[in-house]
Amino acid sequence: MMLESLADNKTRTGHASAAAFDPSTITRPDPALMRYYVIVSLLTVFGFPFVIWPMIFKYNTLRYSFDDKGVSMSYGWLFRKEIYLTYRRIQDIHVSRNIIHRWLGLAAVAIQTASGSSSAEMTIEGITNPESLRDFLYTKMRGAREHGDVAAPGAPAGAAPAAVSSHAAAHPDEALALLHEIRDELRALRSAQGGR
Repeated sequence: MMLESLADNKTRTGHASAAAFDPSTITRPDPALMRYYVIVSLLTVFGFPFVIWPMIFKYNTLRYSFDDKGVSMSYGWLFRKEIYLTYRRIQDIHVSRNIIHRWLGLAAVAIQTASGSSSAEMTIEGITNPESLRDFLYTKMRGAREHGDVAAPGAPAGAAPAAVSSHAAAHPDEALALLHEIRDELRALRSAQGGR
C-alpha cells in the first residue's frame, strides 16, 4: 500500500513537472556548460588556449528562444551565427549525454531536419531537463504538421497554391483529373497554333 502511494505521488509529480515545463525560461545554457567547456579544453592538453577561447565566446553569447512557430539559437560576436527552425521543419530530436555531461547533470538536444545533412541542424547545449524539452518539441512538431497544412509560410490566408496542394493531397483522384484536363487543353492549344 505504501509503495503504491509512493508510485502515485511520483506519477503525479512527473505529470505536473511535464505540464509545468516552460521552454521560454530557457534563454541561456546552464552555467555548468562553462565547466564542461573547461574540462573538454583541458583534455586537449597543449591545445587548451586555442580551444578554450572560442568556447568562452560561444558560452557568453549563446542564446535560445522558443516561440509559437519555432526555436532559435544564436551565438558569436565577430562572426555571429543565427539558426531558426520552425517546428514544422523538425524531423527528429536526439538527446545525448557523454560521461562528462552526466557528471555535470547536462545534456545536448540535437534537432535534425530534412536538409539532407547527416549532422544536426541545431544542437541545444547546456540543458538540465532534456526530456521535458524533447517532449515539448515533439508535441509542437506534431501539432505544426497537423494544423500547418492550410497555408504555406509567408503566404496570405486563403492563398490558392496552398489550398490547391492540400486539397490535391486530400483528393488524389481529383488532382489527377485536373492534371489530365490541363494536359488536354495544352495539346489543344499546341495543335491550334500548329495549324496556323
